[in-house]
Amino acid sequence: MRTKVAIIGAGPAGLLLGQLLHHYGIDNVILERQSPDYVLGRIRAGLLEEGTVALLDQIGAGARAHAEGLVHEGIELTFSGRRHRIDMKAATGKTVMIYGQTEVTLDLMNARTAAGLTSVYEAKDVQPQDFDGGHPRVTYVKDGVTHTIDCDFIAGCDGFHGVSRASVPASAIEEFERIYPFGWLGILSETPPVSHELIYSNHARGFALCTMRSTRRSRYYVQCALDDHVDQWPDDRFWDELKRRLDQDAADSLVTGPSIEKSIAPLRSFVAEPMRFGRMFLCGDAAHIVPPTGAKGLNLAASDAHYLSSAFREFYDEKSSAGIDAYSAKALARVWKAVRFSWWMTSMLHKFPDTGTIGARIQLAELDYVTQSQAAMTSLSENYVGLPF
Repeated sequence: MRTKVAIIGAGPAGLLLGQLLHHYGIDNVILERQSPDYVLGRIRAGLLEEGTVALLDQIGAGARAHAEGLVHEGIELTFSGRRHRIDMKAATGKTVMIYGQTEVTLDLMNARTAAGLTSVYEAKDVQPQDFDGGHPRVTYVKDGVTHTIDCDFIAGCDGFHGVSRASVPASAIEEFERIYPFGWLGILSETPPVSHELIYSNHARGFALCTMRSTRRSRYYVQCALDDHVDQWPDDRFWDELKRRLDQDAADSLVTGPSIEKSIAPLRSFVAEPMRFGRMFLCGDAAHIVPPTGAKGLNLAASDAHYLSSAFREFYDEKSSAGIDAYSAKALARVWKAVRFSWWMTSMLHKFPDTGTIGARIQLAELDYVTQSQAAMTSLSENYVGLPF
């Protein structure tokens, strides 16, 4: 098989990149080691920046998001038993949209199918080859048969544990990482959200987050120990703990119900530099991971796809390599700002085992400042709604 861009990974980064390339008239093939049902079953992020929604609109895949997504103009911060609202639209003129990553993935899959583009699911032993030369290729095994895709470029969109970054020589890449000493226990329930906007709660017992996927489906999180297991958290224990970490009004109005999904996720900050290795480019979680506190992971994947697709368009339409040469630096400049913001939100809202009482008091002082200072609220809002591409 021959194509211009071979994309490894059919998550949001790979699918969005593929549709943007198609929009620019650039042939591409997507390889994914899992089945479509498995990909759609991954419960992930649910908040979209305006820039991400604009990219979905650009490729004709935004209609359902506009019809079903929930537009939010602010968030609420809870500390010392009280809630404080941050009006992001007033501060920035921008909003965010609640729309699940699984829904984004489905919309992108459907758009790709409608366009008749090639996707190979359950592709085993995918290997990017010869990307340091002029004739890169990707090999994979399907139904016991080895296949080769010859291409101009490879886009590694296969996530943190994928083969793309792992194929780069250790001497050619630098990795930066921080593992946080706690995780998030999250549940999904068919219950109305406790608030029409997100609630981020700083509490002596640990962080909590109240969010949603629709007006009928809620997503809740509590900070937990890294060695906890979901079996230790029956629904009743989760709901009791969540109520203890919320303000009284929220706790009293919380509607509980059976969980339909429950999982524990570790938190980390991770960046790999650079994001280009010859004719292979990293995109999305393959290059960077942020704690979900700042709602940046999916949106960074979208901005990477925007930068990379624009660079390929420039290469093919204008016969210029300036865009691909600048891709890594341009993407990383935005990535590091999001890493900083996600770290800051995480540091301000979670209980850290090594900071003691002075750390807790500093957090409260920070939260008090953020909710009282217009400049601080504007800074938080600018980062939360998404910095410009």
